[in-house]
Amino acid sequence: MIIIVAVLFPVCSSLLIVRRVKKQILEMVDALEDVKKGNGNRRILSETHELVAPLAYEINDIILSYESRLLAYHQTEETNRRLMTSLSHDVRTPLTTLIGYLDAAHKGIATGKERDDYIETARRKAHDLKEYIDVLFDWFKLGSNEFSMNISTIDLTELTRNILIDWIPIFEDTQVDFSIDIPEQPFRVRIDPDGYMRILNNLIQNVISHSHADKIEISLSGQGGNIKILLRDNGVGIDKEDLKHIFERLYKCDKGRSEKGSGLGLSIVHQLVEKLNGTITADSVPGKGTVFTLLFPLTD
Repeated sequence: MIIIVAVLFPVCSSLLIVRRVKKQILEMVDALEDVKKGNGNRRILSETHELVAPLAYEINDIILSYESRLLAYHQTEETNRRLMTSLSHDVRTPLTTLIGYLDAAHKGIATGKERDDYIETARRKAHDLKEYIDVLFDWFKLGSNEFSMNISTIDLTELTRNILIDWIPIFEDTQVDFSIDIPEQPFRVRIDPDGYMRILNNLIQNVISHSHADKIEISLSGQGGNIKILLRDNGVGIDKEDLKHIFERLYKCDKGRSEKGSGLGLSIVHQLVEKLNGTITADSVPGKGTVFTLLFPLTD
């Protein structure tokens, strides 16, 4: 009798284990079918001592990864939808206006000074479109697998001077007072010159186009093992809630900001800064202005 019990007990235990494993496998199949239908919230429960625990945990990790990728896909889809809407407004509308002015000048509908004014308006519209398309191209380029940077060690003070020289006539033309403080000593960093130029240009263009500022200050200084680039304006400022989102793609502040713009400029800045191992922050007081602070690590 004892021998029979001794034989039957492990057999029964094995059968129970097999039954439990079969039940868990069916649960896994059911969970995977649910995930296949789009439900990424399913998880498979298992005790750490159970035979299927490693498999259950691995499947849960796969489901979690799937859920993250699905969320990213939906976010990208929504961004693309908004981008198409933006393209319709920001490209088709001014392009139609541009063609209208040129047709009026070409057909003789407008003559003399009025014709000259139409051509000048068309020229400005064309430049606005080029600026928008350049920003759009940068955004797509940053998101592509073909994007690459030419990193080299350079003196950032000298590069910044060369970039700002081209902005001085624009500051004067737009009647924006400017203060530039760049030290004589070199600050050497490993950076992509074109990427840094796009960062600085986008930030300054953002001030010119949206802040309604009449003064801009740009300064460079050392801060620990970093070089700090400070860009300050005295414009309308950005509300606290808007400030949280200004580096997001297609985000446009609603209050006190011009509707002109793609909503991509600051997003491109943020992505480029990260790719160059830097950081960027923004502080603002509505009615008093905004400060952008960039930090890049110095080379030894």
